[in-house]
Amino acid sequence: MIVRTLDEITGTDRDVETENWRSKRIVLGGDRVGFSVHETVLKAGTVNDFWYANHIEAVFITEGEGELYDKDNDTTYALAPGSIYVLNGNERHQLRPRTQMRTVCVFNPPVTGREVHDENGVYPLITVDEEEKEAS
Repeated sequence: MIVRTLDEITGTDRDVETENWRSKRIVLGGDRVGFSVHETVLKAGTVNDFWYANHIEAVFITEGEGELYDKDNDTTYALAPGSIYVLNGNERHQLRPRTQMRTVCVFNPPVTGREVHDENGVYPLITVDEEEKEAS
């Protein structure tokens, strides 16, 4: 059983902050449960381009309002608390929070915590097995 709090993660290597957002990685690939879970808070008025070419991501909005722009299908969706979107087609997308937006994100395959978005907003696919090989 895994039990964690956001307070435990704050200020550790599982707490990643950029100019536009902050992501607390609650469950990662090393936990070996088959998915990862993150709380991500996006700053109001920012424009965030992402493309998870190697992962399926589900995002549940718990606070705030904004828009999701599906760049692949030229469609915009309103987001508010209680909204969920699932990028099951690896869609290129843009998040535009009007207010601070708090989300809960689930990734499959799980991220390890070492991923960094590239210039296209893509996380590379890093598996736990690859990570363990590099460490040994």
